[in-house]
Amino acid sequence: MSMNAVTLMAAVSITAMNKARKLWILFRTTFVISMTANTGYAILSVMKNTFVRKYRWITGEDMADYIAMAQSVPGPIAVNASVIIGYQTAGFPGALSAVMGCALPPLLVMILVSLFYNQLVDNKYVALFLKGMQYGVAAMLLDVLIGLFVNVTKKDKYYAVCAIIISFLYVRFVKSSVFFLALGCVIAGIIKVLLVKRMKEAA
Repeated sequence: MSMNAVTLMAAVSITAMNKARKLWILFRTTFVISMTANTGYAILSVMKNTFVRKYRWITGEDMADYIAMAQSVPGPIAVNASVIIGYQTAGFPGALSAVMGCALPPLLVMILVSLFYNQLVDNKYVALFLKGMQYGVAAMLLDVLIGLFVNVTKKDKYYAVCAIIISFLYVRFVKSSVFFLALGCVIAGIIKVLLVKRMKEAA
């Protein structure tokens, strides 16, 4: 066997090992995150810390886009975000690994809760545990909120702030479906892009 063939086989082996390691990290990370954070938005906060700050697989701006995409499509936001992040970092196998890691903990926990529901529902320690988790979840949600606000307002502060305020008022006071808010934001974004393009062409 020639030296080039040996080198090629070694390179392929290293690539396969790196890919397998990344798939394992995706599964392990989403599994642990899903076990410790009990809401979709709280999971997003930990995902950002892990994949953006620790591993640097994606940028903060990309993460903001992924959160927006995960929120805009049907399904649980944590699962949607896992699929997007897994696919963007390791293709289809990455999406499969990440979504399995994210979906397994709640599935296993729900099976256990169903089996021992009567024992858990009246347990004061379980109630105290859930009460304490609420404070941690609130902190995680605040972290997601601040991170999204910083990323969104970085490029176009005034437009983004106005859009955020209008969206908040709509959600808070208007009883219509959020679908119309999302549709309005899409239309406003398209109009903004067209106006900016026309102004650049006119300059």
